[in-house]
Amino acid sequence: MSLSHLDSEGAARMVDVSAKPETARRAVAEGLLTVAPDTLAALRSSGGPKGDALGVARLAGIMAAKRTAELIPLCHPLPLSQVVVDLEPDEALPGIRIRADVRTTGRTGVEMEALTAVAVAGLALYDMLKAIDKGMILGAVRLRLKEGGRSGRFEAP
Repeated sequence: MSLSHLDSEGAARMVDVSAKPETARRAVAEGLLTVAPDTLAALRSSGGPKGDALGVARLAGIMAAKRTAELIPLCHPLPLSQVVVDLEPDEALPGIRIRADVRTTGRTGVEMEALTAVAVAGLALYDMLKAIDKGMILGAVRLRLKEGGRSGRFEAP
């Protein structure tokens, strides 16, 4: 299998998608921010020491999806038609489940936009809560679903 982002000499390149048809594309990514039980309680009661941590993280994730091509060198800038970032506190972790659902109609997929949204939403949550918990762990960021394009549908087990 060859990597599409490498030319014949092995140098990194942006993939030419001009010959591909425009199709509806969707990607869903997820991740976790595990926190101390007291941190989750503080988040639930007051939003955190800096204010509405979940609201700020949601906006950060949306903004990050829109700017993915500026952060990931070989990503194409895409006109996104929808970005939804959900943050769900979960006592069982304890922590916050982060999910991003990104859609466009275009020549290339939005997997990187969904993954970037999750990662940056998690980082924003960390920033909003670090005054009370520096031991938080952002992880398990992964692609959950991809639809559209030549390779069709992918759904993680």
